[in-house]
Amino acid sequence: MKNKSTAVICISFACFLSACAFSNKHENTDSAVEAVKNGQYEEALTMLDNAIEAGEDPELLYRVKGIAEMELASYENATEDLLRSLSANRGYVKEQDRDTSYYLAVAQYRSGDYEGAKSTYSAIIGLYPQEFDAFLQRGKTELRLGETDNALQDFNRAVELNPTDPDLFIQIYECLNAVGMKDEGDKYLKDAMEISTKLTDLQKGKLYYCLGEYEQAKNSLESARNANAKGGVMLYLGRTYEALGDTNYAASLYRAYLEEDPTDVEICNQLGLCCLDMGDYDGARASFEQGLAVPDNEYVQTLEYNRIIAYEYLSDFTKASALMKEYLKNYPDDSAAQRENKFLSTR
Repeated sequence: MKNKSTAVICISFACFLSACAFSNKHENTDSAVEAVKNGQYEEALTMLDNAIEAGEDPELLYRVKGIAEMELASYENATEDLLRSLSANRGYVKEQDRDTSYYLAVAQYRSGDYEGAKSTYSAIIGLYPQEFDAFLQRGKTELRLGETDNALQDFNRAVELNPTDPDLFIQIYECLNAVGMKDEGDKYLKDAMEISTKLTDLQKGKLYYCLGEYEQAKNSLESARNANAKGGVMLYLGRTYEALGDTNYAASLYRAYLEEDPTDVEICNQLGLCCLDMGDYDGARASFEQGLAVPDNEYVQTLEYNRIIAYEYLSDFTKASALMKEYLKNYPDDSAAQRENKFLSTR
């Protein structure tokens, strides 16, 4: 694996635990695993320092250390430690190394090292050429690098490997739409509609929403909501009501859901955007900050930028400028932020 880059993949902690079935010779690392499981990340790092001093298995302890650092959004340190874990396998590739490599790619991506993430996903593909998720994530990373042709090739390969999963088509559409390639994304939506396997109401609702068929989307998503009102349903249902012009009702859906799950960062962000539309700028700021309080969250950049906009609407230009300076240190290539910073400099 090379140094740095990332993309978003969810790897279950249960899988992480099973891969780290330690013996009694790894007491400090075992304790660190439990600490990470309980959200005690700083404590876990202290235990892992003790593990290093005790000479415990470096492959395991640096893997746990990297994961704990990711939870603390210390992505560059996580990258270094996950690389240490992989280099400690002495050339013998195990199943655990695949998971570690995925974590590494996420850490690299979130630290802004897209070339490194691409390299890591390429290494995974080299060992596991049927891994459709690696093609999907490499495609997302290539979009960040402006390599649209390569991204489309990887998306097409992901679809070839997993042709009956409509959620995969939707993910690809969302990636392409986010970088202004909606026409290319629409092709994937149309292909998803033709999948012979039965679509769930949620999948239908997502597809109708993305295709701009909002009444059909509302009907399907309301049916899905009655069956299971999870975040994915509420996010798209709220967006659908926003598209139909009922922003107030959409905001009420988001608020009700966040009372049950205050850590859903995507809904925090969407509620904040709703509040901006309704002129509730302090509510928007609070929603963005609620999302930012959630650790190891892939929406940090979006939430940070939107929080700056909320402070601008609140006419707190001093705070907005200070946050923008910090934002541009972390994301210096964000052209929209650069333009916004010029505006702030005139206030």
